[in-house]
Amino acid sequence: MTMPAQQFASDNYAGICPEAWAAMAQANHGSAPAYGDDDWTQKAADAFRTLFDSRCEVFFVFNGTAANSLALASLCQSYHSVICAASAHVETDECGAPEFFSNGSKLLVANSEDGKLTPEAIYMIAQSRKDIHFPKPRVVTITQPTETGQVYSIDEIRAISAACRDLGLKLHMDGARFAHACAALGCDPADISWRAGVDVLCMGGTKGGMAVGEAVIFFDTDLAQDFDYRCKQAGQLASKMRFLAAPWLGILSGGAWLRHAGHANRCAQTLAQSTADLPGIDLLYPVQVNAVFMRADPVILERLRALGWRFYTFIGGAARFMFAWDSTIDTVERLANDIRHSVAPLHDEQDADQAEHIR
Repeated sequence: MTMPAQQFASDNYAGICPEAWAAMAQANHGSAPAYGDDDWTQKAADAFRTLFDSRCEVFFVFNGTAANSLALASLCQSYHSVICAASAHVETDECGAPEFFSNGSKLLVANSEDGKLTPEAIYMIAQSRKDIHFPKPRVVTITQPTETGQVYSIDEIRAISAACRDLGLKLHMDGARFAHACAALGCDPADISWRAGVDVLCMGGTKGGMAVGEAVIFFDTDLAQDFDYRCKQAGQLASKMRFLAAPWLGILSGGAWLRHAGHANRCAQTLAQSTADLPGIDLLYPVQVNAVFMRADPVILERLRALGWRFYTFIGGAARFMFAWDSTIDTVERLANDIRHSVAPLHDEQDADQAEHIR
């Protein structure tokens, strides 16, 4: 058995894209001021302002946990609460970091089959109690795209924003795969961020082809007050900040951030289309971005693992396949063929059992 050279368990498996690598190499010539006072950091922040057509405030941190947790903490006091979907990454995979950095702000979760929040769910939670014994709602956070790979449309975000304004809440967006949502919708980045009413966006760089680094973007610049101090206190102020900032210049200039995301989305579509006709294989969610959630008999999944494929089954029990900037169509097709060959014996066994039963 030849183990697959490329895996699709997570887009975090991917290496650094050429554009980010080249920008880091360019930034590595000579010395530069530390702690973000360098030209690279200023130019990267300006690149975001150009991308979003906004005079936003931009901060660079090491990872998504820090980006989301510090952003939410900047919007909350310890007695506040944050409304999110039950499957949101801040609820299920941040090890309590949002609560920790906010000194105790509580996450209030809404159940959702596709991972999306709705205005109705926000109203229900925000208005369920208004007494002093209950943490006061302050922020709504949505993930674009969701953990199930579903994309909020422009109108859906606008509707959520309208509910937030009506309730006096701020709107935060976890955009770890924001580029993939933009590619799927074919929209301007501003259309699903500040123009739709988002106050703060955490835009992912790691899943877009960078080695490390996320951007925290405050469209409501008043909310950014003292955020640099939060970053420092949380160990997120890079002394050699140019190496966090420069890769952003590499992927933003020339449109690599969007091009790579579109490629990853197409890889997901390739797998979905290649396996759509297989008996016993069902897609748990519509494939909209770079994720495929595939429900199959446990025997099929074990056969795939025996062939060397890695995948997670932590959402709904389905096998999750994630595609990155460097995913190759050849390897995607190899996975599809292995799925097909893993299904066939089981299907034959089931047919044989049925025939025996009839006889």
